[in-house]
Amino acid sequence: MYNKIIPSKKWTLPNGKVVEEKRSKTPFIFFVLIVATWFSVQLTNFDMQTIISEARQFWIIFADMIPPTWSYLPEVWQPLMDTIKMSLLGSIIGSIVAIPVAYLASSNIVLFKPIVVLTKVFLSILRTLPTLVSALIATLIFGLGTFAGTVAIFLFTVSYVGKLLYEQIEDADMKPFEAMESIGMTRRQAFRYAIFPQVLPNFLSTSLFCFEGNVRYAAILGYVGAGGIGLLLDENIGWRDYTNVGMILFMLILTVYIIETISEHFRKKLI
Repeated sequence: MYNKIIPSKKWTLPNGKVVEEKRSKTPFIFFVLIVATWFSVQLTNFDMQTIISEARQFWIIFADMIPPTWSYLPEVWQPLMDTIKMSLLGSIIGSIVAIPVAYLASSNIVLFKPIVVLTKVFLSILRTLPTLVSALIATLIFGLGTFAGTVAIFLFTVSYVGKLLYEQIEDADMKPFEAMESIGMTRRQAFRYAIFPQVLPNFLSTSLFCFEGNVRYAAILGYVGAGGIGLLLDENIGWRDYTNVGMILFMLILTVYIIETISEHFRKKLI
């Protein structure tokens, strides 16, 4: 029945062999997506009418934030600087630690497969752990404050940069590596001089991109006591002081925009 509706194309080669085009799987995939969407709507009690009718609440709160309380700016500076500092420190240390971790996860460099498998599983576990959960665990271990937030950002950076870096290492050209091994270098020396220079621009670009995201993630870590501007944001939202919230969000948006602009400039230079 399906073949009658959508006839398959056939070509005859010069040698007389008939080649038939494979039937497209697009209709089946589209059907599966529709069914999955329907079940998702039912399970989550999604209601578009509710969203439309309650959307005005967003604009009411947004209007309460304008104009922001400019006199509140001095209170925002220190938590904002704490957020930037723990994002920067966690990103730098995490990116550095990600290099040996990615080395151990690279199947074309490390020949002992159990180490490769265990390292990849370790990175997978770190990636599945949300930054907010990592920060919560860190506050239970190290106490409240920016140190816990820095640890959470460090762990996320290791998982994110490490994952992308080992994939880049596995895709690198191995001929220079093999040539250096053949002249007597150890695998680590050959990696340093043959593989790492190939992946260095992408590694730096990935680290900068991760830092951009970490500034945004760090803004909400205060909700679990990990310090930074999130703590101030949670406090003012709790008091329904939306003009102060507007000031905090304005400074956060401005900071993220400046960091992203600078980071994008340097990433374009690296690629």
